Amino acid sequence: MFMSEELQLISKIESMIYVIRGQRVMFDSDLARLYGLETKQLKRAVKRNMQRFPIDFMFELNNQEVTNLRCQFGTSSSDHGGNRYFPMVFTENGVAMLSSVLNSDQAVAVNISIMRIFTKLRSFLLLENKLEQRMDKLEDGTNYLFKIVFERLDDLDTSLKPVLPGNRKKIGIKNS
Repeated sequence: MFMSEELQLISKIESMIYVIRGQRVMFDSDLARLYGLETKQLKRAVKRNMQRFPIDFMFELNNQEVTNLRCQFGTSSSDHGGNRYFPMVFTENGVAMLSSVLNSDQAVAVNISIMRIFTKLRSFLLLENKLEQRMDKLEDGTNYLFKIVFERLDDLDTSLKPVLPGNRKKIGIKNS
């Protein structure tokens, strides 16, 4: 596969990763398209091998999630020719397990690209967490320094005020 083709595939796959139930997942229909299969073929292969797909690898969306997706993406209902079954979504581990269920060369190549993307996303998340921690430390240090500076300024403000005698002579023009 040429480098530009692989980059296009990676970009396409990145747009197919969603966060559902707090997990990054891919839809059965998207995976089937990438593997060059019909969705029902992919589902059939998964159902024949359900012992390989525990809940943290793959789960079916519930009615509320499907309704939310229809509203979000404008997909049709089953009354009008849409999906009649709830979509399966696969976590990173589930996608990796699919490679043992689907043995085509295309499935292996696509799985390699998907695993690379999930790894990249995980490294971005780690980097983001590290940056957030550094920013918190910087903010804490800055707040501490500003507190010290303002306390010192308050001390200087009260100690440097000149003490003037109460009966001093006023300077300026007198109005008569």
